[in-house]
Amino acid sequence: MTKFNKINIDCFNLIINELRMDKRSLRSCLLVNKEWCNIAVPILWKNHSWCNEDKPEKLFTAIFSCLPSSSKQILSDYNIKLPSTKSPLFNYVSFCEFPKPKIINKIIGIVLKGRYNREILYDGETLDYGKTLYDNEKLDDREELDDKEELDEKNILEREIYKLFVEQCKGVKELCWETSQPLPLFPGALTCFSQLSSLDVDVDFVNSDVLYEMAQICRNLNRLTINNCSQDLPGLISLIDAQKNLKNVSLYPAHKKGTCKELSKALARKGSMINNLYLGPIGSISPSFLTSLINLKGITIYEGDDIRKEIVDFQRYLAISQFPDLQYISIVGLSCFKELAQLIEKTRGSISEISLFTFNRFAENTGLFIKAIANNCPKIKSLPIYLRSEDFIHVKSLLLNCKYLEDIKFYGLASVITDDNIGDELLDILTEFSPNLLTKILLSGSWNYSINAFERFFESHREKRPLSIFEIRNISEENKVIVRKYIKEGVIIKSNIRSVLWELTIDEFNAQRTSDYLLLVWPVLILKHQNNSLIFCNGSYDLGHDSHEYLALKQNSTRE
Repeated sequence: MTKFNKINIDCFNLIINELRMDKRSLRSCLLVNKEWCNIAVPILWKNHSWCNEDKPEKLFTAIFSCLPSSSKQILSDYNIKLPSTKSPLFNYVSFCEFPKPKIINKIIGIVLKGRYNREILYDGETLDYGKTLYDNEKLDDREELDDKEELDEKNILEREIYKLFVEQCKGVKELCWETSQPLPLFPGALTCFSQLSSLDVDVDFVNSDVLYEMAQICRNLNRLTINNCSQDLPGLISLIDAQKNLKNVSLYPAHKKGTCKELSKALARKGSMINNLYLGPIGSISPSFLTSLINLKGITIYEGDDIRKEIVDFQRYLAISQFPDLQYISIVGLSCFKELAQLIEKTRGSISEISLFTFNRFAENTGLFIKAIANNCPKIKSLPIYLRSEDFIHVKSLLLNCKYLEDIKFYGLASVITDDNIGDELLDILTEFSPNLLTKILLSGSWNYSINAFERFFESHREKRPLSIFEIRNISEENKVIVRKYIKEGVIIKSNIRSVLWELTIDEFNAQRTSDYLLLVWPVLILKHQNNSLIFCNGSYDLGHDSHEYLALKQNSTRE
């Protein structure tokens, strides 16, 4: 083959790489010749999905074939028998993504399978291994000895597997660290972890000294997730201090009581870097670092308890913080509407999405919150609102000022309702002032509505865009008829109130009924008894409370 006929390897590599998602075509390249095979194998292994492997034993056997002889000897000394392997044609492990802990556990489970009459559970799947290691039943001496041997063997096998990946994987970008193995102390750790950009670490497993060693290697994290932190760890503080580009921080503190004041101070020192924060639950970490996050763009808080002293401290710091460039807020479990209003008032109008959920149906200051959004969030697109009927008045300014609003959800709080049709005020405001882009609406309050108010609201959307989603939680049978009418006319595209397509008496239905006919309509229709007749409804959105009737009729049709 002349040099003019020989394909440039670099160009050919780029071409073959375009097939990286087409495994069938890539595998066909393996049989062409040696050069094609040398190009295709790394691409196949680089893009291999650990989770979708349907024959894990074959995959793991290939991995074991890459173990150095020293590791195989150590495992043999502990009587850990590996699958028989041939010398590999390629160093497959060097092409792999660094595996997550559950993959390592699965490899261990397959190797130790059946040795101690136990069961290993992997991601909901039983690997035939008997009782779990942490069974609460009382163990006799033999079982306790088996446990110790098993833990020793598991630890040795886990260590050798991790050593293999640390030594062979270069430039790893993401790491989920949920093992007590000292990964940064293994050979090759510098080339493996020096380019790490995302680290998810569980400090229930990783001790402070090993975190300190990782801080000497890894200095360019973009994303850091810390799990189960309940006390300050000097190594973790060193790891945070070493970072030069920390943009995203997620904190999942342990449920047990603790204080992490030094962790809070370390985050404060990186405050000007951090763009996105996830925190939940609140308690073990002092919230004082919040005031340092001057460039924060997204904040997510999850808390299941709304009354603890720590919540009061958190709300106080939230109120005095300033996030001028904030774009996204997500709060679950807290009812800090006053503090959120104060926070929003100090932003520059960049918030495009707010997501809220509170368990407190007696929450206060919701009017302040709505006004703050109306005056400071012109770009908002998606918004849930908790309110009472006395807050309806604030919805007008919200709709007038927030022209990009596409999705709004109204959740009612506990209140005394004296007007039978108090919901008409809200519907009339939506009718007159809704922006053109608003096509997704949820009404989830104990408010009643008149038929006329419903008709005015839906008629206004006949002239605008159709309602892509309209959901309502409290509705009379008369108003359901109105909703179905506008579904049928195309004003509403999807709703939790089903649309009637046609109606037959039971006698008419039986006269037309055939098994073939029923098989044809079941994917798209629901049947519902009403006044000794059958209603054919659009079932593509929500079965609702009548799903049992649908299932019963479906079973009957199947039997016949």
